[in-house]
Amino acid sequence: MINNLYAIDFYAWTQEQAKLLRDRQWHELDLPNLIEEIESLGKQQRQELRNRLSILIGHLLKWRLLGTGCPSPLSTVEYQPQRRSRSWLSTIRVQRREIQQLLQENPSLKSYLQEAVLIAYQNGKDLAVGETNLPNKTFPAECTYTLEDILSDRFFPGEPYSE
Repeated sequence: MINNLYAIDFYAWTQEQAKLLRDRQWHELDLPNLIEEIESLGKQQRQELRNRLSILIGHLLKWRLLGTGCPSPLSTVEYQPQRRSRSWLSTIRVQRREIQQLLQENPSLKSYLQEAVLIAYQNGKDLAVGETNLPNKTFPAECTYTLEDILSDRFFPGEPYSE
């Protein structure tokens, strides 16, 4: 019945598993599915970190690179700060806070940050390409921001650090 419940009503299965754990009914637990779900929870935290970094990096790229028709990488970008919106600023700030909160609640994710940034940069670049209609080659192939810059509430590309 338990395995069947897992397949037909996941929520009911979770409630049943929680009750069995509370009641210490170890022999009744659906161990294979329980193990799979616990592992999945950890993967979800890593995915959330990558997703938030992707959005943040995409907005940092847009913040820096706002010109149209720029044929070369960031070094020759024409800045157009008038295109920067309060919405972009809010997204940058919210994503930074949410990433910090996620890392505070899951300190072991810090060891995954560098790898996550490598993956998230490609996704963030795709977001920036899609939202700016600029060619992919406009953006650097690899992330040029340091992890400290990405997470710093004082870093906005193309601008001096604010105090």
